[in-house]
Amino acid sequence: MARQTTILREVSVEGVGLHTGNKSIVIFKPAPYANYGIRFIRVDLPNKPDVEAICSNVSSELIVRGSVVEKNGIKVHTIEHIMSACFALGIDNLVIEINNNEPPILDGGSKIFTETLLKGGLKEFNFPKEYYIINEPIYFEFEKTRISAYPSDKLEIECTIGFDHPFLKFQQMSFSGLNKDFYLNNIAPAKTFCFDYEIEALKRNKLALGGSMDNAIVIALDGVHNEEPLRYNDEFVRHKILDLIGDIYLAGKSVKAKIIADKPGHRSNIYFMREFLKKAILKKDKTLEIVNDIMETELMKTEIVLNLEEILNYIPHRYPFLMIDKVKINRVNPLGAIGYKLVSGNESFFQGHFPGAPIMPGVLIIEAMAQTSCVMFLSRPEMRDCLAYFMSIDKAKFRSPVRPGDVLELHVETIKDSGKRGKMKGKAYVDEKLVAEAEFMFVIVDKK
Repeated sequence: MARQTTILREVSVEGVGLHTGNKSIVIFKPAPYANYGIRFIRVDLPNKPDVEAICSNVSSELIVRGSVVEKNGIKVHTIEHIMSACFALGIDNLVIEINNNEPPILDGGSKIFTETLLKGGLKEFNFPKEYYIINEPIYFEFEKTRISAYPSDKLEIECTIGFDHPFLKFQQMSFSGLNKDFYLNNIAPAKTFCFDYEIEALKRNKLALGGSMDNAIVIALDGVHNEEPLRYNDEFVRHKILDLIGDIYLAGKSVKAKIIADKPGHRSNIYFMREFLKKAILKKDKTLEIVNDIMETELMKTEIVLNLEEILNYIPHRYPFLMIDKVKINRVNPLGAIGYKLVSGNESFFQGHFPGAPIMPGVLIIEAMAQTSCVMFLSRPEMRDCLAYFMSIDKAKFRSPVRPGDVLELHVETIKDSGKRGKMKGKAYVDEKLVAEAEFMFVIVDKK
C-alpha cells in the first residue's frame, strides 16, 4: 500500500528570487503528521503565518510569470519549481520555512530543489496516499491555451508550445508515468526562459529582478544570448512541463490523469486545475481495499501520541518540574489535547506536601494542564523555536485530592487563539472523576 510521505530530516537552500530579487533562505522540515499538506511558513513575519500550497490560495492577480499563493495578505511568490519537485518525489506533506517572500531561483529549474529534498530522505506515515482521479474527460480553453484531461491510472503529460518567433516556433514532448529518475534526468534541469524583447517590460513591472544568464535562458532572434549551451534541444517545452507539474500539484494531492496541454502558462494552468477539481474524485490508494479491518482502523487514527522523549523536544521543562508523561493531539481538532501524568510516590513535592498525608499541590495540577497546552501549541512547526509563559489563571477549582498512584488525565481546549496569545480551559480527571479545573491565558515568545 502506498503511504503518505514527508522528509526525514531538515535541509535548506538559499539564493535570490527570480522576480522579486530578494535574498531568501528556504528550510525544508518534516511535516508533523499525515494530511498536513505542503505549507510555506513566513518566518520573517510576526507570528510566523503559514500559507498552504493549494489552488484556492493562488493569487489570481499575480499568476502571470509564476504561481503565487496568498492567505490573509501574506504572499509567497514563484513556488512552482518547489511544488514540481515535491510531486516528482512523491512528497505529500512538508514544512517549508522561508525568511522572505520568494524562494530562490537557483539554477533556473528544479534540479537543486529536487536534489536537496532527496538529501533530506523520505519518511512514510502510517496513512494511505490519496490521489485525484477523473472518470470523464475535461476540456478547458483560455485565450490561446487549450488543456484537456482524460482518465488514467498515472500522471501522463503531452505538452506543445509554439510562438510567433523565428527561433522558437514549435516544440513538443510527452511522458507516461512520473518518477524520480525520469524527472531528474529529463525535466528538473530545464531552465526558465524569456525573449529578449520582454526584459524591459518585465523590469518595468517589477518582475525578473533576480533574473540573470545563470538562471534563465534569454532567447534572441536567431538563438540564445547565453554562453552556456542549452541542456536539451527542446529545453523550452521541458521547462513548461516542469511548471505544469508544479501547478498541477496545487491540487493539494497527487493527480492521476492524462493531461494534454497546448501553449500552457501559469494563469491557464491554475484556471484549468480549478475546473479539474470541480469534477475530480479523491481516492485513497486502491490497495487499501485489501487491508483488514484492524489495519484500516490503525491507519485511520486521528490522534498523534507523543511519548516522554518526544515531549522533551517541544517544551523546556525538565525534572523535577516536568508534570506530564504523554500527550495526545487530535488531528481533526487541533485546538484540543489530552495530557497524562502518572503521580508517583517518589514525586519531590510529596516530601513537604504533606508528610504522612501526601497530596499533589493544586497549582501543579494547573501547571500540568499548562504543559499539555504548551506541547499542543509548540509542536506546531512554526512554533518550534518558541516558549510559552503564563499570563493569568482564572476560575481555578480543586474538587478532589490527587494522591500517589493516581493517573491524571488532563483535558485542555482552546477558548481563544490569536496566534501567539491565547486562552485555555483545562480539566483534570482521575478515574473519570473531575478533580480540578481552571482557565488560563498564555503568551508565546521566541526563545531568543
